[in-house]
Amino acid sequence: MPTVPFHYVDLRAFAYATEDEKRVADALRTFLPDDAEIDRVENVGHHGDRIVVLSARIENADGMRHVLDALADLDDVERVIDELDDRVDDNCALFLRVDKQAAFRGEVRLGPGITVRAKVEAYPAKQPAAVENARETLSRLADDPIGAAGADPDDT
Repeated sequence: MPTVPFHYVDLRAFAYATEDEKRVADALRTFLPDDAEIDRVENVGHHGDRIVVLSARIENADGMRHVLDALADLDDVERVIDELDDRVDDNCALFLRVDKQAAFRGEVRLGPGITVRAKVEAYPAKQPAAVENARETLSRLADDPIGAAGADPDDT
C-alpha cells in the first residue's frame, strides 16, 4: 500500500451571507498546506442571498500528508474507522465533515461546515478495497498521530 493511498483530497466550505468569507477561508486553511490555492465561486441561494463556495483540491503526496496530519488531531478517528463502510462510497471516495467553527479556532472535530472528500486508491477499484486502505491509513493516524501520515515504514 502506498504511504498516502489517495489520488486526491477535496475540501469545501460554504460562506453564507451572514458569515465573514475570510474567516471561512481561514477555517479551511486549517487543513491546507501553505501553498494551496482556494477556489472561490459565488452563487445565489434560494432566497437571493449570497453564498460563496470555497474549495481546494490537493493532488500531491506532500499536500495530502499535510491534510492527514491535520486530521490526525481528530478525537473521533476511531468512530470514523468504525463507520468506514458508510463513509466510503462505491466510487472509492471517503467522506468526512469537520466542524467549521472549530477549524477556525484551530481545533479538529467532526461536525458541520467543511466537507472532506478523499479519493482512495484501491486495486481493484472496489469499495471493500478502498475501505481497507482507508482503515489502514486512519489506524496509523490513530496509533501515531504525529508523523504517521508521512512516515513510510520501508524508509527505515
